[in-house]
Amino acid sequence: MKKMNGSDDRKIEIGSETIRDLDITRKWTMFLSVIGFIGTAAFLISGLFTGIFLSVFDTSREGSGIPGWISFIAIILITLLILFPVIYLFRFSKFAATAVKTGDGLKLKTAFRNLKRYYVFSGILVIIALVAYLLVIISTFSSMAFVKGLG
Repeated sequence: MKKMNGSDDRKIEIGSETIRDLDITRKWTMFLSVIGFIGTAAFLISGLFTGIFLSVFDTSREGSGIPGWISFIAIILITLLILFPVIYLFRFSKFAATAVKTGDGLKLKTAFRNLKRYYVFSGILVIIALVAYLLVIISTFSSMAFVKGLG
């Protein structure tokens, strides 16, 4: 437990209704994490096959701008970005299941630590996406103003 201003540990009692809610929550997070693993694998496989297909059947000998190996690296990096939150969600579900079955407080603490990591990682990804969207909007409007000024 977290100490507050040098005082003793604060204890939180968890009742049977809260344990039932946690058990239902961990079942849904297990379902979502399994779907996440399947979706991540499908993204990786389809991305790699698409990259291979496009590189094998590339009929233009001119430089298309982006080399094929950069596409593979981008696919792997995006897969890792997708995979980390799914792993944290899966670990929350696994440790929460053990905590519900055995009443082990340490497993419950580990479960909630993984849930915190899931939300922190997801929150950072959302912030990055919002900043990227903002930059795209700003660059779009600035380029439109530039093009309009030329005409």
